[in-house]
Amino acid sequence: MNGRVRRVEAEADTALLYVLRNDFGLYGTRFGCGLNLCGACHVLVDGRVVASCDTPLWAVEGKEITTVEGLPEDGVAGALRRAFLDEQAAQCGICVSGIMVSAVGLLNEEPDPSEERIRAALDGNLCRCGAQPRMLRAIRRAAAENGAGGGGGES
Repeated sequence: MNGRVRRVEAEADTALLYVLRNDFGLYGTRFGCGLNLCGACHVLVDGRVVASCDTPLWAVEGKEITTVEGLPEDGVAGALRRAFLDEQAAQCGICVSGIMVSAVGLLNEEPDPSEERIRAALDGNLCRCGAQPRMLRAIRRAAAENGAGGGGGES
């Protein structure tokens, strides 16, 4: 998890979200709905965006888990952080960590996504503040900063 081997004693069907927050103190991954409907709990599992609220521990055993706290300072994640700040894309903060993780997953997979593709990738993330237009601009800006079309880099 976040570049370190971690072990936990918990029931195999315990939701990953609870282990992240309660056992490892990783509070950046938010509890939103608990039903995989809002995206606040998104993490990367082997590079893929996953809702941690309905992912049981047995499903991630031996896999690489990256939470918002584990996103690197450089590459795609660094460009995205800077763009979110520059575009003032974060408002209340409840959805931002899940959206950041979803956007990193997208940009790692597709360094120069279209607006339609960005919207599709964020379809599982709810934001109630109305900051989505700024978030979309930030994601496009991060793609451009990170050399879109020229290999988006790993994070």
